[in-house]
Parts: sequence; C-alpha cells; structure tokens
Amino acid sequence: MTNASDTPSITRFYARLVVSDGPRAIDFYRSALGAEEIERYTDPEGRIVHAMLRLGGTVVAVKDADDGDPAPPALGGSPVIMALDVSDADAVAEAMLRHGATVVYPVADQHYGQRGGRLADPFGHLWMISQTIEDLTPDEIQERTNELLRS
Repeated sequence: MTNASDTPSITRFYARLVVSDGPRAIDFYRSALGAEEIERYTDPEGRIVHAMLRLGGTVVAVKDADDGDPAPPALGGSPVIMALDVSDADAVAEAMLRHGATVVYPVADQHYGQRGGRLADPFGHLWMISQTIEDLTPDEIQERTNELLRS
C-alpha cells in the first residue's frame, strides 16, 4: 500500500480538446474567449497534432481528430464540461454565440450565487460560463439547493 508521500507529484494538468478542424477551433477560442496561442505543431498536411492555448490563468491543448482520438460529434457528444469563471457571463456567452456556439442552458441568475449558463462550441465541447453575483457559504448554497429540490 502506498501513501501520499510515496505518490509522485503532478507537475502539470490541462484539458486536451480533440476537434474536427484544429485551425478553425484555435481561431474560435481566440476570437470568442480571448485565448492566446502559445505553441502549435502540425503534420505535413497542416493538421494540428498539438497546440497550447492560454485562457486566463490556465492552459488548454487542442488537436485535430484522428483514428485514435475522435472529436465529440463522432462519439455522440462530450460528457466533459469546461468551466469558465468570468467577470461578465453575458458578454462571454454573447461572444461565443457570435462565433458559432449554441446555447445548451441560457445565462441566468442561479440559486448558488452565480450568473451563468452552458454553451456548446462549434466543435462539440461544452462550456459552463459563470460569474459570481453573490458570495455564499457552502451551507447557504446547500440550503438553497435543498429548497429548490423541495419545490
């Protein structure tokens, strides 16, 4: 049996988004989310084999789909939701919509003190956009959740 001190430390963690059109996806993330491209590697045909983008204080990788790595539409969708905490959920959602995203859940005030919604980007990845509108304790959020479920 191993314990935490025996476990090697994690030195980096990031999401890797598989998409059907890497260059177009990078353009979408730049235009809609303000991503900064850090690096890009392509095959001889120009397909993205690995690109790193900075979104706020984190990074995400993008690559073109291939036989071993299918994009979400080939799988019937994605079970993973990227969560973005932003300063203006309405503005970010509007920018994403202008660049081809679709609404899954519209941006609205939520019982847990956030204003947010969920969108699907043009490549099948899901994004939860939210901004804090009310500072709540975990107990307050749980009580509001209980009240919502009782009604």
